[in-house]
Amino acid sequence: MSKKAIRDFLKSLKFRLILLFLLIGILPSFVLRIGMLSSYGKKAVSNRSVDVLSQAKILTNQIVFNNYLEDASSEIVNSQINQLSNIYDGRIMVIDGNFHIIKDTYALDEGKTIVSEEVIRSFRGEEISKHDSENGYIEMTIPLIEAESKETVGVLLVSVSTDSIVLNQEYLENSTWVIELASGMLTLLIAISLARMLVRPLRRMGNEIVEIQDGYKDKMEIASYTETETISSRFNQLFGRMKVIDESREEFVSNVSHELKTPLTSMKVLADSLNGQEDVPLELYKEFMSDIGNEIDRETKIINDLLSLVKMSRSAADLNISSVNINELLELILKRLRPIAEMQRIELVLESFRPVSAEVDEVKLTLAITNLVENGIKYNKPEGWVHVTLNADHQYFYVKVEDSGIGIPEDSLEHIYERFYRVDKSHSREIGGTGLGLAIARNSILMHRGAIKVFSTEGEGTIFNVRIPLTYITS
Repeated sequence: MSKKAIRDFLKSLKFRLILLFLLIGILPSFVLRIGMLSSYGKKAVSNRSVDVLSQAKILTNQIVFNNYLEDASSEIVNSQINQLSNIYDGRIMVIDGNFHIIKDTYALDEGKTIVSEEVIRSFRGEEISKHDSENGYIEMTIPLIEAESKETVGVLLVSVSTDSIVLNQEYLENSTWVIELASGMLTLLIAISLARMLVRPLRRMGNEIVEIQDGYKDKMEIASYTETETISSRFNQLFGRMKVIDESREEFVSNVSHELKTPLTSMKVLADSLNGQEDVPLELYKEFMSDIGNEIDRETKIINDLLSLVKMSRSAADLNISSVNINELLELILKRLRPIAEMQRIELVLESFRPVSAEVDEVKLTLAITNLVENGIKYNKPEGWVHVTLNADHQYFYVKVEDSGIGIPEDSLEHIYERFYRVDKSHSREIGGTGLGLAIARNSILMHRGAIKVFSTEGEGTIFNVRIPLTYITS
């Protein structure tokens, strides 16, 4: 396996699912093993201490009752001492009131004096038990108390080995390791199987995307989980949208090619006509040259629209923001467009409700409003009108462009801002449209963090409502 394959596997969802399942499967057993072993050790030591203490108390009663401190030859007491020592694999010492050891089951310190903190505390009446885990023993000191006088006459010292507990704990630990290893292997197999099963729909999704790219399929259908079903649905929507855009793009290229070619063809015909004639009359020459000039203007308009659309596709960082008097800007736009409107007998009206100044890019906003008003003029009826109104509040200014034109079909309203969409291709071609004006206008407004909405009734007219912040909002 190559390094890249290993690196890709380590980054994959499958590997992370395997790790997750292993963690879920092994971590509880690991914690359980540690807790169980720790609990066993403490419980075993506690039980051993209780048992030894119980037997030791019985022995202390026998020692006091048989006056063992005065006569250590009692066979009954010695037998019980030796028996307790053998049962628990321990050492027992009997200490009299003078701290002398009168009995040692190991026969090492008999006759010697022992003075320790535990012994002294037991002479004061305390029962002491402690566990020395490092050396592996439990040590107890129990006072020997005279029944009648309630005085402590000696101390019984019992030291019991915990080696058997340690051995049992080691055996239990080894057993749990074997169980945990087997459990880990089983968990790993289950984790791999589950990870493969869970990732399989994603792999199918990837394979179907490749098939769609290769043209074998045009739709993804993965319904294994709710999530994959949702992703498939969203992908199909996106793919459908991309197909529409691609078709529109092809149509746009065809339209633009036609629009660019038509003026050139006309100019070629006019030029050839002039070149093919001798002694062309001045009037005809001027007429043909005027027609050629008009075709050049038409070509220039198409090219300018294309360039404007490209500029509008750039980021908002390209905006040249300044404070602009919107009232004066709209008056200037309508002044420029009034000759076009008069040629088509369209009335242009501007109504301003209050003075408005805003932070905008004057060039791009002018281009947007110009396109809206120019569309209202082009797609209007004879003797029609275009009304432009301006209003504002404390946060936004509002421009409404309303016309009495031919309107927009309802099924086309959601597409009119698409760069390559034209509602009426034949009519647009007759009036010289390129289908880019509304795309340019919308992009310009969005770059200003504004919004545009359209309301239209076919055969009655169209209203465009534009809202733009008075203060430019940086991203």
